[in-house]
Amino acid sequence: MPSNEQRRAAAKRKLERQLARRAEQEKKRKRLMIAGSVLGVIVVGAAAAGVYFLTKGGDEADTTTASSTSATSEQELPPAADAPAPADKPATVDCAYPVGAEPASKPVTPPTSTSVASGPGTAPTKVSIDSTQGPIGLELDSAASPCTVNSFVSLAQQGYFDETSCHRISAVTGFEMLQCGDPTATGTGSPGYAFANEYPTDQYAPEDPALEEPIKYRKGVIAMANSGLTPEGTNGSQFFLVYGDTILPPKYTIFGTIDDEGLATLAKVGAAGDDGSMAAGGGTPNLPIEFTKVTVG
Repeated sequence: MPSNEQRRAAAKRKLERQLARRAEQEKKRKRLMIAGSVLGVIVVGAAAAGVYFLTKGGDEADTTTASSTSATSEQELPPAADAPAPADKPATVDCAYPVGAEPASKPVTPPTSTSVASGPGTAPTKVSIDSTQGPIGLELDSAASPCTVNSFVSLAQQGYFDETSCHRISAVTGFEMLQCGDPTATGTGSPGYAFANEYPTDQYAPEDPALEEPIKYRKGVIAMANSGLTPEGTNGSQFFLVYGDTILPPKYTIFGTIDDEGLATLAKVGAAGDDGSMAAGGGTPNLPIEFTKVTVG
């Protein structure tokens, strides 16, 4: 029969394990804050020399000491390969949207349809965004990323993106993007479900070291934000609009393109810079932008 001292020691070990689990869960939660992970690759200082950092922790910095970014850097874009051409998909794919790590930030349900048209000949989906800084037109690519487009369209049709602010922008050469899709505008928002990466991640074998090598996310693409820690399973509602060639590992699903009018809107917001409040790069836009209405078709 264990002694009191043994019971106390066992209880102490149990408590330590519980605290360790809680700490790990909190670390995971912070990693899932897309703002601290999405765009964790930052071109730093000597960008022309191709120096990168992949930040996986939280995104909040001391705003009293953070420096602001007022304009796009004049540095040369570091060398990086283009994204591989997408391989043809079957005519339909089955999508899964399991419950995510965080509850829904706004009343919403996962897509009701999980058998989705894809592959060559699949028509793109038009989306119109009315924002406080100007219109943004999107063309979503179901041929390359059908499950991602299916989720985005479902969320848009449910009004999930309406009256939401884009919480993060970066205007550094090699990292020019506006991050949106979070009703909380904190970087922690979620639709309550998650789903796997698609193009370009699915062009690589799961253990391919090239998944860690940066590629060009060309000006004008739309890509999903996620933790960046695994090739799949942490996509939700947050996405980024690329308005200047951006360098990232191929772990962020590209699912469409932005029209010229939208790029002009994004360039205007980018020119105003950010408050430098996010340690992983960029900050809250100095020129606030809110999506008033997101319409499919």
